[in-house]
Amino acid sequence: MTREDYPDDVLVSADWVTERLDAFRADDPAYRLVEVDVNPAFYETAHVPGAVGFDWQTQLRADDRCDLVGSAAFGDLLGAHGVTEDTTLVLYGDNANWFATYCYWLCRYYGHEDVRILDGGRRYWLEEGFPTTDAVPDYPAVAYDPSGPFQHLRAYREDVLRALDTGTTLLDVRTEEEYRGEVIAPPGMTETARRAGHIPGATHVLWAENVRADGTFRPPEKLRDRYAAAGVTDDRETIVYCRIGERSSITWFALTELLGYDHVRNYDGSWTEWGNLVGAPIEVETDDPKRPSV
Repeated sequence: MTREDYPDDVLVSADWVTERLDAFRADDPAYRLVEVDVNPAFYETAHVPGAVGFDWQTQLRADDRCDLVGSAAFGDLLGAHGVTEDTTLVLYGDNANWFATYCYWLCRYYGHEDVRILDGGRRYWLEEGFPTTDAVPDYPAVAYDPSGPFQHLRAYREDVLRALDTGTTLLDVRTEEEYRGEVIAPPGMTETARRAGHIPGATHVLWAENVRADGTFRPPEKLRDRYAAAGVTDDRETIVYCRIGERSSITWFALTELLGYDHVRNYDGSWTEWGNLVGAPIEVETDDPKRPSV
C-alpha cells in the first residue's frame, strides 16, 4: 500500500493540490490553503500559490493563559482569510507538518469538518519543485462561528491522572533522551519543565516514525504494525503527548485520521505541564536524570 491508499478527505498529495491551484487562488471560499509555521520567515520567503500563512506561536496559542487559542479568536482567524464553515481547508507546514497537524487537530476540536493535510508539507513541496510564490493573497473576510469545542479530542491533566489507574494507553512521542529523562526538552527550547522523565507507564514511539525521509506519511500497514508492536491498538483509549502538543498532534492525526482509531486524545499540555506539576508521578530510565540549575 502507498500513501494513495489514504482517503483524500484527510490527506491530499502535492499533485492533488497542484490540479486545484486555480481554485485555491480564487476569492471563492470553496477552497483555502494555509501554511502553518513556527517561523513566519518561511512563508514570507516562498509558499504555495494562493496559500495564506498562520503563525503557530502567535495565532494558534494563547500565551497569556498557556492554552489553545479560544473559540472566538480561532473563528476570527479563519474568517479573516475567507474561510467559511463549508470551506475545504488544506493545511501544510514545516517540520514534517508538526504545526499543520496541530492546526488540523484544532480545526477538528472547534468543529471544522472539511480539513485536510498536504502530504509531505512544505519541505516536500519545495524539494520536488512544485510552484511557489512570495505574493500574499488577500481574500474577502467572512464571519465564522465555530461549532466546538469537542472535548473528546483533547486530554487534560485530570484525564491523564485518571488514566494511570486504567487501561488507557499513554503514548510519548518525544525523543528517546526526553523519554528516558536525560534531557527536559530539545536544544534551544525556552518553554520547558522543572523535571525530566515520562508519565508512568507511558510507551514510546517517536513522532518521526509516522513519516518517510521525504516527510510523506508511511503506508498504513507500516503504521498499524508499528503501533501494534508498541501495544497501541484501536480497542483501547489512547492519550498522546510530547512537550507542548505539536509533535503529538502528528501522531494523533496518524492514529485517528489515517488508521481510523476511534478513541485517541491529544494532551496538549504535555510535558511542559506535567513536568511542572507539584507531586506529579514521573518515571526516568537513566541513572543521571536531568536537573535544571537554580
